[in-house]
Amino acid sequence: MKHCGVKVATEAESTPILREMTLNIERAKKIAQTELSPPARTRIITVSNQKGGVGKTTTAVNLAAALARKGMQVLVIDLDPQGNASTALGVPHHSGVASSFEVLIGEKSMAEAVQPSTEHEGLLCLPATIDLAGAEIDLVGRDGRENILARALQDYIAGREHRLDYVFIDSPPSLGLLTVNALVAATEVMVPIQCEYYALEGVTQLISNIERIKQALNPSLVIRSIILTMFDSRTNLSADVASEVRKYFPSQTLKATIPRSVRISEAPSFGQTAISYDPKNSGSLAYQEAAIELAQQGA
Repeated sequence: MKHCGVKVATEAESTPILREMTLNIERAKKIAQTELSPPARTRIITVSNQKGGVGKTTTAVNLAAALARKGMQVLVIDLDPQGNASTALGVPHHSGVASSFEVLIGEKSMAEAVQPSTEHEGLLCLPATIDLAGAEIDLVGRDGRENILARALQDYIAGREHRLDYVFIDSPPSLGLLTVNALVAATEVMVPIQCEYYALEGVTQLISNIERIKQALNPSLVIRSIILTMFDSRTNLSADVASEVRKYFPSQTLKATIPRSVRISEAPSFGQTAISYDPKNSGSLAYQEAAIELAQQGA
């Protein structure tokens, strides 16, 4: 329909897709205008959930990439033998590459193994190789085995010319020595919870385990943030799960929710995060909003 030579969108033309595009343009503009200040000290965040498939790795790499784009100096430590975080950050992690495994068994310092990510000049990665799958066997008889990553990370931070603002540790979905090392090294924990059936399954156990590690090994550890992932706005289930999580964890749960998105899933196969693969996608925007919220939470 035209009015005075200008096309006017009718109600039929104002489709859900058009409305989403308009909303995303506004969201992208607001994100671009938001400036972040570095935290007072390095925030070391372990992304953890004993339940698999909740978006741990996706969350770690996309938040890291979003913060790097905002001028932060960020390190991602890949502590999952699958090496998916390394893949998403465009970092080589084939057998023979210096990795988190060599750091944990004492063959390499972290400075020798950390690589720059192709994502952004402010983003670094300590990659994981398949060798890490056997690390727990190598570590089990060592004294102070729970503190190896913490000591290596502190040595690395102390030896850097420029301060790190954020460290994200991507841990495996189990409570073995790798995850214990990740939790002992951290100052805070982020828990991704997917908006699906049994979402809170295992979270109670995770909280209990974090409390035990806090009492025995890392008194400063706190669950600082919870992020809702795989949200489907078309279903009542996602809304119900989100409401339930917010009821139990009102102060920790971020307002930004991460939707189900094919683009988020596709990005790692191109050696990218969703932030660089499709920055204007709803999922990418949600992670950028979550990163801003996370940074402001610690301001």
